[in-house]
Formats: sequence, structure tokens, C-alpha cells
Amino acid sequence: MESEIKNVIICGIGAIGSIYADKIHNKTPDNLRILVDKSRKERYLKNPTIFNGHELKLNYILPEDNNFKADLIIIATKFNGLNDALDNMKNFVKDDTIILSLLNGVTSEEIIAEKYGWDKVLLAFFIGHSAARNGRHITHDDVNTITFGEKNPHNVLSEKTLRLKKYFDSIGINYKIPSDIYYEQWQKFMLNVTCNQLSAILRMTFGEIQQNEKFKLFARNIMEEIVQIAKAEGVKNTENLIPGTEKLIQTMIPEGKTSMLQDIEAGRKTEVDIFSGTVVKLGEKHGIPTPYNKIMLDMIEILQENQNIKNREQIPALQ
Repeated sequence: MESEIKNVIICGIGAIGSIYADKIHNKTPDNLRILVDKSRKERYLKNPTIFNGHELKLNYILPEDNNFKADLIIIATKFNGLNDALDNMKNFVKDDTIILSLLNGVTSEEIIAEKYGWDKVLLAFFIGHSAARNGRHITHDDVNTITFGEKNPHNVLSEKTLRLKKYFDSIGINYKIPSDIYYEQWQKFMLNVTCNQLSAILRMTFGEIQQNEKFKLFARNIMEEIVQIAKAEGVKNTENLIPGTEKLIQTMIPEGKTSMLQDIEAGRKTEVDIFSGTVVKLGEKHGIPTPYNKIMLDMIEILQENQNIKNREQIPALQ
């Protein structure tokens, strides 16, 4: 019988990781560690995360430490930090550790399972209002839910799922355990691929998206491509994906900006590879045309290259 969840590690305390670092630290600070490398630890100690106006005084742990074993590891990095996180957390994984990825996209759990096994992995994603990030300052209105479950449910909640449910109840973390987590994950994927990318290209808030009929018509073409990909990937009830996504869009806070728009505005690298990049690759795999997603992929790569040019021009020439 596996033990209750007590010791928790979070990898990544950006816009999403900080939400749960704050919640867990408020309840059980001695049982929480934030996994970082040495240089990041030094930076965070000098310039800590300020979450909703208060400093997060967190306990950090380095990859080489070996005096802490995690019952739960939450991965909340950007996708390009996933492989480093998986390497860095190896000292803290035990036989019954649960690994929960809150990364966007539909591929991170497969990558985690290849390294640590499906017996440790639950499918999961974050849904809620976007956090606003300005340097080390993060603000969030506490509208958030973690949706999670077994990849292959058998109509009975697994021991692993029940353990996580009990822990979330004890901390006060909002969660949802759907009957088909795979479908729900693709629903979130469709929302991300459509809104994150179009909003980044067009510089539109959720409120502007919600009111713009031309946006909605264009977005439907993107969604139709994802429906065909989802069918080929074995997702059930795909006829509900588009109406479900359109309903989700209307629940977003009007003044909110998607994380990708915030990345573009801040000159950060985007996650286009795991959004349209994934759709285009899966389209090639299944022989399904994805012209709208290919256009978005190209447009965002153009924006990123433009930012790279600007960054280079800002570096003073060597005399």
C-alpha cells in the first residue's frame, strides 16, 4: 500500500508553478521543495518571486541533493525545460512517486513515461485564467483547476488517482477528475492551439477574441484540422471538441492575455512547437492536411526571428 502524499517537489515556478507553490507553502511549507539548479537558486534568493504582492519564501533543492524523496512531483516548466527537469529530479523519485505534468500540449506525459514509467504518471493539465507575469512579479485571480486522471481508466478511480485527490482536498487545490481525461486534454489542446497562437499573432485580448466574429470564423478552420488529427489519434467524441472549445473561450476573463501573447510581448521564446508544430507533425504522420496550422506555425516563427534580430541589434559591437 502506497503512502499518503506529504513531500512535494515543484519544477518551475513561473506563471502556473507559482500558483501551486503558494497554495502548498501556505499549508505545509516544510514538505515543499522547489527544484532548481545552483545559478537559479542564487537568482531566486536575491530576487524572489512576488506572487499577488507577497514574497514566496520557498525551500529550494538542487539536483545533486539526496536527502529528500518526493511523494508527488509537479512539473510546471516550459516545454523546452522538460528534459532538464526529468534529469534533475532523478534523485527524488521513489517507487510510488506520482509525476504530474502541467505543461501545455499533448506530448509531455509520453516523454515522462518513457523515462520513469506509466505507473508513476497521470495525465493532467491546468485550466483557468492566465496569470500575468512581469519579471519576478506574478499576479493571478485564483481561477484555476487541475484536471487529471489515468490514461486508461477502467470506470474505477485508481489508487494513484485517489491518493492525489485526497492530497488536493487537504491543500485546497481545485481539481476535476473526468471520465475521459484523454478527451479533456485534447479539448485544452484545441483551446491553446487556437487562442494562444492567434492572439499572439494578432495581439488580441480574450475580450477582443470573444467579440470578433471574423476571428471566430478563422479559428473554426484551425479547430477543424485538430478534430481530424484527434480522430486519427484515437480521441473519442470528437464532434464535441469545437463547441466545447468555443464555450471555454467565452469563460475567459476579457482583459486577460494568453501566455503566448505575453511571451511575444516580453520577447520570450514561445511554445509554438508543441501547439501548431505538433498538429503539423501529426498531420504528416496521418496524411491529414493542416494548412491553417502551418500558416500559424510560420507566422509565429517569423515573429520569433524578428525578436531575435532585435535582440542582436541591442548587443553593443565589440571595439
